[in-house]
Amino acid sequence: MAVLKIDGNNFEEKILNAQGTAVVDFWADWCGPCRMFSPIIEQLAAEHPELTVGKINVDENPQLAEKYRVMGIPTLLVFRDGKVAATSVGVKPQKALEEMVG
Repeated sequence: MAVLKIDGNNFEEKILNAQGTAVVDFWADWCGPCRMFSPIIEQLAAEHPELTVGKINVDENPQLAEKYRVMGIPTLLVFRDGKVAATSVGVKPQKALEEMVG
């Protein structure tokens, strides 16, 4: 499954109401570590079609970043049944992400 572009308009539908587990990467264009993390997120989505994987640009969606207390980027949130089940800040290898969502 492809990585979804998430914003304030589709967040509830795509993430909070997702079947199973949803993973959200909070990022920004100017963030070097975010650019390093992007291929890892894309690979996670490609190898795990059972997951809903999305990216939220914090500059375009500050209300979502504030709501989920994103203080540093990249921040990864794992949602289960519409609730945050796990949080990770910084670049992590794919194996660590798979353990988080496992």
